[in-house]
Amino acid sequence: MNSSISVIDTVIVVAYLLGIMLIGIVAGYRRHASSDQFFLAGRSLRWPLIGTGLFCANISTIHLVGLASSGYKDGLVIGNFEWMAAFCLILLGIVFAPFYFRNRINTLPEYLEKRYGSSARTFLAFIFIMSALLVHIGISLYAGAKVLETFFGIPYMYSIIGISVITAVYTIIGGLRAVMVTDAIQAVLLLGGAAILTVAGLRALPGLGIESWAQFKAACRPDQLSMIQPITDAAVPGRFSLREFSWYSILFGYPILGIWYWCTDQTIVQKVLAAKTEKDGRDGAIFAGYLKILPVFLMVLPGVIGYVLYKDTIGTDNDATLMVMMKNLLPNGIRGLMAAGLLAALMSTIEAALNSIATLTAEDIVKRLRPQTPDAKLVLIGRVTAGVVVVLAMLWSTQGGKFGSIFEAINKIPMAFAPGITTVFLWGVFWPRGNKQGAMAALLFNVIIGIVYLAIDIPLVGDKQLIAKELGIPFMQVGWYLFLMSSAVYFVVSLATPAPTREQIEDLCWTRPLDALRGKMQGALTDPRVMAAILFVIMGVLYAILH
Repeated sequence: MNSSISVIDTVIVVAYLLGIMLIGIVAGYRRHASSDQFFLAGRSLRWPLIGTGLFCANISTIHLVGLASSGYKDGLVIGNFEWMAAFCLILLGIVFAPFYFRNRINTLPEYLEKRYGSSARTFLAFIFIMSALLVHIGISLYAGAKVLETFFGIPYMYSIIGISVITAVYTIIGGLRAVMVTDAIQAVLLLGGAAILTVAGLRALPGLGIESWAQFKAACRPDQLSMIQPITDAAVPGRFSLREFSWYSILFGYPILGIWYWCTDQTIVQKVLAAKTEKDGRDGAIFAGYLKILPVFLMVLPGVIGYVLYKDTIGTDNDATLMVMMKNLLPNGIRGLMAAGLLAALMSTIEAALNSIATLTAEDIVKRLRPQTPDAKLVLIGRVTAGVVVVLAMLWSTQGGKFGSIFEAINKIPMAFAPGITTVFLWGVFWPRGNKQGAMAALLFNVIIGIVYLAIDIPLVGDKQLIAKELGIPFMQVGWYLFLMSSAVYFVVSLATPAPTREQIEDLCWTRPLDALRGKMQGALTDPRVMAAILFVIMGVLYAILH
């Protein structure tokens, strides 16, 4: 369903693209930037900027369109991917960030080297670079460009080239500071556009005679407004069928992907590493948790509203939900701002991944192979790497249409490594006895089993999804089972090999789990533990209301 974009909308979109590029260059450019300035913004960021940066690095165009689509199809239950992230961000702020900051690391693989040795660092750097190239940039770029083609009739190849070039220019020139400043602007635009669409949808409901929550609930499908769903699907008679987004899958499966993504992935955590103080890094992570409350109301709920308003128009094409709502509810001009919001989401994801790849290449590869490399050359290598990656991602993104389901592929691909990474980081900070042999065994075990799982369940071989369809095991539960198996390997191998010395684990892990909650208060409401406790209570209340 193509729609021609109006002149005013076109002007708004073009002005936004040029404006954000100019702001990024001005904010970040330093003629003789050091590697610390380019990759980590001189470690000068305060917590509000860190929190918005974490939020924006996560929200992509796929996210906006996909949440509205899933809200229409599955209901608010898909919002668990947002709200469960808040708990993972609490873990980042309370458990992981102190060690990242105290060790003055530039990359997450660097922390893993300190904890487990150089092999673990090399392994993780390779995994991060490949996942950022293939998923964070490549597939996101393709999906975002296809959305713009559908919404505004812009050929997707033009979108891929235009968005890639503009984002790459200010990211390569300005480094992380450019990314963070533009993220703050894009967060306002993104949330503002989503809020306008939500309000417009709510204001349209009385036209159907819906003026109360009870009437709205009655117009929805059963359980469409529920965040918590049972384990089995009673609607499938004659066989035991596990629900894909049951409370069991969410409670045990999401943290495995969530800890990898929010607490250990370079693209996300790099913002925390750039904090001015340890408190800023910890508060920024938890502040992002507060922001993750919003997408349920501003991105998932509109999909449910779209079902009530336009189910006859949308039918089974749930991916068209956001477009139909924009076309029917937003006037010209506002639609252009919403389009700019979609671009903001896409560019935030790409810029974060580009900066993390540049950092990983310079710090974890070049600097290790050639320790004497001048600082200015490291920055140049980072910039050149970002440029090369953009070209590779553009080429890879043209293959995006070959996936049967992009969303499914993006969710399943991390199973080849995420449970193992969660294993070595989580037990690495809580169990001092864990060693390098256990860590490498767990990582390699997960990669081998994970690749086999992907081969038979995307599927890369044959045409049947043996795990998801034949056995009825949702991918979220697969992540939980892989984590349990990887943890068993980690513990068995660690206990069977020599323990690390006290010097090897000093300032790298908690000697007692509750130590993470101890220590002198740092301010009142902005103490990380206080912020985390308030967020935890808010999440409990929200779940109680929307259970």
